Amino acid sequence: VQLQASGGGLVQAGGSLRLSCGVSGRTFTTLVMGWFRQAPGKEREFVAAISWSGGTTYYADSVKGRFTISRDNAKNTVYLQMNSLKPEDTAVYYCAARTGSSIETYAYDYWGQGTLVTVSS
Repeated sequence: VQLQASGGGLVQAGGSLRLSCGVSGRTFTTLVMGWFRQAPGKEREFVAAISWSGGTTYYADSVKGRFTISRDNAKNTVYLQMNSLKPEDTAVYYCAARTGSSIETYAYDYWGQGTLVTVSS
């Protein structure tokens, strides 16, 4: 399975960005999709996940109400809409995929290369 993330960049605090992640190599609708991030000097942390159908989502408390994960199964793509960005959201963002049905788990099987999001104050 190959994952290709894009959409990162530099944005001012309070602004918005939308990340995308294209997936190939496996039937997309069999994969739970997630986003993680890793800030400089910190461990990677979970951000959001979405079920096969897109009907169920799960968020870290730090982004709840500001970020929205979604997927387009016709395009084999998962998105992360990030609003009201804060400097502490600065990180490399990774998309990830896992088999199985649970979205409330942090064990993922496949990882993309990451895209850098920088939020200036």
